[in-house]
Amino acid sequence: MTTFAQRQPSAGSTQTLINSGLSPLIARLLASRGIDKIEDSYLEIGTLLSPEGLLGIDSAAEHLADAIMANKHMVIIADYDCDGATACAVGLKGLRSFGAHVDFLVPNRFEYGYGLSPEIVQLAANHPDFSKPDLLITVDNGMASIAGVALANQLGMPVIITDHHLPADETPDALAIVNPNQHGCTFSSKNLAGVGVMFYVLINTRAVLKTRGYFDDKPIPNLSELLDLVALGTVADVVKLDHNNRVLVANGLKRMRAGKMSAGIGALLKIAGRDYTKTSTFDLGFAVGPRLNAAGRIDDMSLGIRCLISDNHDEAMRLAQQLDEMNRERKAIEQQMREDAEVNLSALSVKVQHSICLTHEDFHQGVIGIVAGRLKEKYHRPTIVFAPDGKEFLKGSGRSINGIHLRDVLDRVDKNAPDTIVKFGGHAMAAGLTIVRESFETFKQTFEQAVLAMSEPEVFTKQIMTDGEPQQDDLTIVNVDAINQQVWGQGFPAPLFEGQFTVLEQRILKDAHLKLKLQNAHGIFNAIWFFHAQELPRQIHCAYQLQRNDWNGNTELQFLIEHAYPLEEHLT
Repeated sequence: MTTFAQRQPSAGSTQTLINSGLSPLIARLLASRGIDKIEDSYLEIGTLLSPEGLLGIDSAAEHLADAIMANKHMVIIADYDCDGATACAVGLKGLRSFGAHVDFLVPNRFEYGYGLSPEIVQLAANHPDFSKPDLLITVDNGMASIAGVALANQLGMPVIITDHHLPADETPDALAIVNPNQHGCTFSSKNLAGVGVMFYVLINTRAVLKTRGYFDDKPIPNLSELLDLVALGTVADVVKLDHNNRVLVANGLKRMRAGKMSAGIGALLKIAGRDYTKTSTFDLGFAVGPRLNAAGRIDDMSLGIRCLISDNHDEAMRLAQQLDEMNRERKAIEQQMREDAEVNLSALSVKVQHSICLTHEDFHQGVIGIVAGRLKEKYHRPTIVFAPDGKEFLKGSGRSINGIHLRDVLDRVDKNAPDTIVKFGGHAMAAGLTIVRESFETFKQTFEQAVLAMSEPEVFTKQIMTDGEPQQDDLTIVNVDAINQQVWGQGFPAPLFEGQFTVLEQRILKDAHLKLKLQNAHGIFNAIWFFHAQELPRQIHCAYQLQRNDWNGNTELQFLIEHAYPLEEHLT
């Protein structure tokens, strides 16, 4: 079941923002998201939180400064998603700008899995392309790497962990751990992505080096040049965009729109057909991020990291083209997996279930997370999709809904069925795990029981929050551009409007998307609904975003539909 609800902005806050110079539409949108005064909307870099309070950051900075000044060899151990790749690129470019001798290593998900595992430690110690490191630095991983850190210490490679994932009861014996979510950390923003954590570590490391006089005879690196990478990783990892994250993203977007982005991001924007002068969070989340993620999903994220750190536009463009080809392959795999998933689900009564667990012999490990997300959105149920991992195991990726903490649910499953889960990790909305293949049905039943026990009945009713029906004066390209100038994302949702329409025309594109022409009292509008291949009745009530569609030199307003229902169904 799905219901609509409208955000109700404070009239006083809205008027205050209008009096401060904002347009009525933007004032109304910001007020409904908790912005009470114009100062709350300021996103200048000077409003960024100080690193003070980030537990472990002083120790990490001192150790990094020691290593740089002693010309020690460091290796960054990255994660294979967009956050991990951008965090790695930020670390490489930042540390190298300090004069550090640093390489990187990113696990191939199909060979080594996630994090600083003992196998990755051995690979780092005996890597064919670089000498044994003196220091390992994790980015966007490490909190669960108890065994990996222990082995690294044994081999004489101490570890600095930079991560943002929730810790378990036991933490690794690392040289330093920087993670806003670790026990005892008082940093007020708990929502930093892995790339944001690494950026803060660089800020403190530069400060330590400056205090030591390291930059007395050389230029002090400008870390703001890395903010395009920080913005990309923050948006792509779908962390909550609190004020601090919005500052990071806003200033990264500012650099991109000014053409000051890295060669790699510039190439990815170009290959995606996006105008860099109008770059938005939508572009990062749905055009650049997926192309970068495709490397880790289909092959090896090393390709994506090389694209991000490249200073050569031709090389970056060549790598971006390879990433685009991988993304096309990923889309084809995803489409087939979704079709297979729907066939399996057709035999189940999803409406009476509280969770979805699926597996198939042909599912691809690199795409299970995307498919889980699509099914979660469609059925509004916490969903885990599994792919084969050898003969004995299944590897799963899960996505959850508001009100159900996925990692906590998996912890309960692990306690109730202790021989089922091999390992797991994650946070409230997303998690990864490995289970014993023969225990799939046991896991599925225990997961369903845990979800039911740890949730309230109302969380299974999907509530769509909208900004109401726009006025005719709101429906302009100028307002679309004004909306795109803001920073929207998780926890600060992009404007979503609703209204009743007559469907004048509709056709299915590429067997996957619905293209429409809609009419209401305000006029006739083009619309598109991605990943929806079923035609709609003539009268609908829908929720949609406003979008500009640039095509063949023309620009027109377009609705990006997120939800639509037969009008009579909505009214009843």
